[in-house]
Amino acid sequence: MSVRKVQLAFDGAVVAEVPETPIADIPAILSRATSGASAVAELTREQRGAILFRASQQFLAKKDELARTITLESGKPIREAKAEVERAASTLWFSGEEAHRLAGEEIPMDAAAAGKGRVAHTIRQPLGVIAAITPFNFPLNLAMHKVGPAIAAGNAIVHKPASATPLSALHAASILVGCGLPADAIQVVVGAGSEIGDALVTASAVRMISFTGSAEVGGRLQAKAGMKRVGLELGNNSAVLVLEDADLELAASACVAGAYGNSGQSCISVQRIYVAASLHAQFLERFVELTRKLKIAHPLEEDCEISCLIHETEAQRVQSWIGEAVREGATLHTGGGRNLATLQPAVLSNVSTTSRMHREEVFGPAVGVNSFTSLDEAIAMANDSRYGLQVGVFTNNLKVAWRCAREIAAGGVMINDVSNFRVDQMPYGGVKDSGLGKEGPKYAVEQMTETKLVSWRLA
Repeated sequence: MSVRKVQLAFDGAVVAEVPETPIADIPAILSRATSGASAVAELTREQRGAILFRASQQFLAKKDELARTITLESGKPIREAKAEVERAASTLWFSGEEAHRLAGEEIPMDAAAAGKGRVAHTIRQPLGVIAAITPFNFPLNLAMHKVGPAIAAGNAIVHKPASATPLSALHAASILVGCGLPADAIQVVVGAGSEIGDALVTASAVRMISFTGSAEVGGRLQAKAGMKRVGLELGNNSAVLVLEDADLELAASACVAGAYGNSGQSCISVQRIYVAASLHAQFLERFVELTRKLKIAHPLEEDCEISCLIHETEAQRVQSWIGEAVREGATLHTGGGRNLATLQPAVLSNVSTTSRMHREEVFGPAVGVNSFTSLDEAIAMANDSRYGLQVGVFTNNLKVAWRCAREIAAGGVMINDVSNFRVDQMPYGGVKDSGLGKEGPKYAVEQMTETKLVSWRLA
C-alpha cells in the first residue's frame, strides 16, 4: 500500500504519513457505504440531530487539537485554524437543526377540478450514498458543509479530502463515529482526485456528487456524472466596489483582511478592487500601508497573519502572474517577494483587463486596485468575469446599493462588506462558472433529499 506524506509547506516539515486508498478497494468501500446509508435512514430525525449536536460539542472541546492539525497540514495561521474549527462546529449544529426540520408539505389537490376527493402530501427521503470531494483551504469546515447536511438528511457519505490535507477529515470522521454515527455511514478515502475522484463520480452506488474546487475540475466531474445529482462550489475572482461615499477606513481595513486571510487561498478572497477615481489614491495609500503591517511568521505562532501557500509551486505560480501583470503595465506597490511557499502580500494598481491577475482566480496573496469614474463602469467591471460567486460593495447610498444588488451577476452581494464574508447558515453558491446549487445546511439538505408525492383518493 502506498503512503502519502503530509508536509507543512512553510518549511517542508513532514507532519504525518497516511496510507492511500487503493482503487481496487473502492467497490468494497461503496458497499459498506450503501449499508451505512440504510442504517442512517432508519435513524429518527431526533437521533440524527443528536449525533450532529454531540459532534459539534466535541469539535469545540477539541478545538486546539483540531486547529493544530489544520495548521500543520495546510499552513493556515493557527488563529485562523481555531476560527475554522468554531465555524465547523456551527455548521454541524445548524445541520442538526435541519435534521429536526426535515419535512414535506400538503399539496392542495382540490385546487384543480380533477383533484376533488383527493388529498396529498410530500415526503423527503435520503438519496443514499453521497460522494464529497473537498479542497485544502478550509479542510474541516468545507467538509462539514457536506458531511453535516448529508447525515441530517439520512444519507451516508464517502469523503475524498484534498490530497494535501487528509488529517482533519480522518479526525472528523472519528469524532462523528464516536458520537454515534454508524461506522459504515462515513468513509474517508485518501489519494489523487484524478483517480479516486473519477472512481467515485462514475460509480453506480453514488447518487450525488458534492464538489468544491476549481471550475475546470468541476466541469469535468459534471460531464462524467451522468444522471447523478451534482452540487458544484467552484472558483471566483472576487470584486469589491468602493464608491465615492464609502467609509474609506472601513473599506480599506476590511479589504486587507478579505484579501490576505489564509494567504488569499479562498474562492471568495478579495482579488479585484475598484475604487471611485476621487478616492483611488487615498484608498491605495491606506491599503498599502495596512498590507505592509501584516506579520509573516510560522503558522503556529499566535500572532502570525501571513504564512504560506499550500505548495511552493503555487507560490511560484502567483509570483509569475504578478510579474506578468507588471509587464502588461500594472504598478507593483508592495510585496511579491517569495521564500519557499511563502509569498509577501502584493498590491498592484492599473491591472490590465487582459492579464490573468484580472481574468482568472489568483488564489494567493495578490490584489489589484483599479479606479472607475461612474457607477455604470463600476458595475460593468464587477461583471467582467466568467465567475460570479460573491461581490462586495461599499456605499452609504441605499438607492445605489440596491442597484448594485440587482445588477451585479453574483450569487451574493455584500453591502458594506467584502466578498469573502460568510456565515455558515446562509445560502452560498454562485452563477456562471462559479458553480451549481447552494450550500449552507438548509439548502444542502434540500439537494440531498428526494421529494416523493403521496396522493390519497378518499372517495
